[in-house]
Amino acid sequence: MSVPELKTKYVFSLAIQVGKPVVAGDLGYGTRRVIPVLGGTVTGEGVNGAIHQGGADFQIIRPDGFTELEAKYTFELDGGAVIYIANYGIRFGPKEALDRIARGEIVDPRLIYFRSVPKFETAHPDYRWLMQNLFIGVGARHPDRVELAVHQVL
Repeated sequence: MSVPELKTKYVFSLAIQVGKPVVAGDLGYGTRRVIPVLGGTVTGEGVNGAIHQGGADFQIIRPDGFTELEAKYTFELDGGAVIYIANYGIRFGPKEALDRIARGEIVDPRLIYFRSVPKFETAHPDYRWLMQNLFIGVGARHPDRVELAVHQVL
């Protein structure tokens, strides 16, 4: 008996507008930051919509710059489907590049390993497939937004 080959398929992109980080401080094992979600867009083949204001990315930044991400927010597709997303991920790279991100500077996304596992919830019957599959996100952090390409694991 053989195991199926792992494949992925691009589904859509999220451009998430973010606000200024709220820093709760050093917890002894890392710094807690909360990044507010201000809105944004969802674009893809047959999947387009707007990210709602509200929600946030709850982060722990370790002393070496390794960042644990936990973003929770909603978006609405053009046909009216409301989708909740809980997106768990990690971001890491060279210290100099991570320091520049922390200062709100532009950094080449190819320097940073930014991957996530988004989980979706919706009551809309046309998008229940989002709850019945696994997805991987490939991200890039910019001073005013996070860009995330979402790929379905086949």
